[in-house]
Amino acid sequence: MDGVKGPHEPPCLSLTVGSGSGPFQLDSLLLQKDQTKVHARARACTRTEVQFHFSFSVISALRTLLVLSVHLDQTSIQTGTGEQVMADAKNKRSALEHEDSLEEARRELKELKTKVEKAEDVKSRLILESLEEDEAKKEAQEEMLACMKQQESLKEEFTQNMKEVQTELQKLSRRKQDLLEELRRCQEELTAKREESCSLKQTFTICAHIPEAEVRFVAPEEESSEESPCGDQLIRGVFTIIQRSGFPLKGGQALLTFEEEKVAAQILRIPRCQVSCDDKSVHVKPRRVALDSSVKFQVNLNVSRTHLKVFGVPAALPEERTKDRLEVSFSRPSRGGGEVKSVEYDQTTGEGLVTFLHPGVAERLALRGTYHIHLDSGVEVKVGPSYDYELQKFQTFCGTTTRTVLLDDIIDVEDEEDLQDHLEIHFQKPSNNGGEIECIRYISKGKALRAFFCEDTQDV
Repeated sequence: MDGVKGPHEPPCLSLTVGSGSGPFQLDSLLLQKDQTKVHARARACTRTEVQFHFSFSVISALRTLLVLSVHLDQTSIQTGTGEQVMADAKNKRSALEHEDSLEEARRELKELKTKVEKAEDVKSRLILESLEEDEAKKEAQEEMLACMKQQESLKEEFTQNMKEVQTELQKLSRRKQDLLEELRRCQEELTAKREESCSLKQTFTICAHIPEAEVRFVAPEEESSEESPCGDQLIRGVFTIIQRSGFPLKGGQALLTFEEEKVAAQILRIPRCQVSCDDKSVHVKPRRVALDSSVKFQVNLNVSRTHLKVFGVPAALPEERTKDRLEVSFSRPSRGGGEVKSVEYDQTTGEGLVTFLHPGVAERLALRGTYHIHLDSGVEVKVGPSYDYELQKFQTFCGTTTRTVLLDDIIDVEDEEDLQDHLEIHFQKPSNNGGEIECIRYISKGKALRAFFCEDTQDV
């Protein structure tokens, strides 16, 4: 009886589910849980079948014993001996006992059949459930395969999008580098332009103090037939401003200005000159003097004799009332005023323009610089002349001197004054291609100065 198996092992016992990792892991766990239930039911059905086969074997053995006992009874009857009769009686009793056991076995067989039928029903139900589980597993696998395909598709789409994003980032990075390079180049150009602008400003900026001087008119100037913008008589002035050209003179250099241009031209043709200084000699190099650029322009100035500018008027009153107070204040002769023709006033800037009827009043008040007016209270305001100016004949020029020569590479063999005297004596001699010197200036090593030239380049 050992190792007895059922006639039909349920197909659910042969179900296997892969235990690999990856996308199937979650569905495998669910299928393993359902498979465990199926295996438990299959094991219960198998135990019932084993019990049924055991009972059937017992019934077969009892049936064999009964057949043997009947055969023995027939044999004993045919012999006819007493002992055999007694033995037969005993056999009959044994047979009766066996019949009772057989009945008992039949009942047990019937019960076992009933149990087997129930087990068959359970088996059929388990088979059906197994088939349903197989179908569910197949559907789950198909769904899982669809999910895997969708995952692969999404993965490919994501990879493609990442490649596009990385390509775009690379393009943006290159664009950024190009823009930074262009910005750096523009900044360099801007710096160069600013330096050039500063250099031009320094070159063309005129920082000169114009001294005050009295002007004496020797003849009256004919008045122009054109009227001024203000419609009154003007004090006209024309000023010509000339920036003197300069040259930086360094230590070990000298400037010589000759009276004649031809002498300077002769000296410039000599590559090197030897100047005797007592018991020593000095070799110098004549060079042409290149002047810095300079400007020349004319300023036309027109000063009104009837207009007076007013500054610093407080906005204490409305604009129209302030105009009225200004007219009243500047109309008082006791304060130096006169008859007012019109008043203009800007409340935002606090400035105004007073026009007098007669010339001379504005000139007199402008020389005072301040004037006391009365608004809602007494106020001291600044006054000044009303004028306009215009720049004309603006010219820039640069070049080289025609009568001045630069002597370079001078060694200090003597003190500054003595060496300057020796240079002047040497270049005055006609035998050295020299001539009359108008001006000379030498500075020793370690010093520096700036020489300025007049417009006709005759003085230094």
